[in-house]
Amino acid sequence: MKNRILAAAIPFVTGIVLTASAQADDNICKAPMDQWQPRETLQHKLENQGWQIVRIKTDEGCYEVYATDAHGKRIEAYFDPHSLEPVKVQEG
Repeated sequence: MKNRILAAAIPFVTGIVLTASAQADDNICKAPMDQWQPRETLQHKLENQGWQIVRIKTDEGCYEVYATDAHGKRIEAYFDPHSLEPVKVQEG
């Protein structure tokens, strides 16, 4: 009986550990908030590159931007709030 309970518990515990480590890696931007540049600075930078900004929000410690680029493509992008450099960009 104990072996069955143990056998059933191992995948559950392993799943929790794997989920926790995956969630820890989700925060791709790690700059402390007191080092962040204002959202407006990022917005002006992107607008100067021809982007039309729909929304800028905070997600996973990054600025998440929904926009249309200079070629009319819909963009979802993550930017480091300290350097304002892109860390992840998805078209579509």
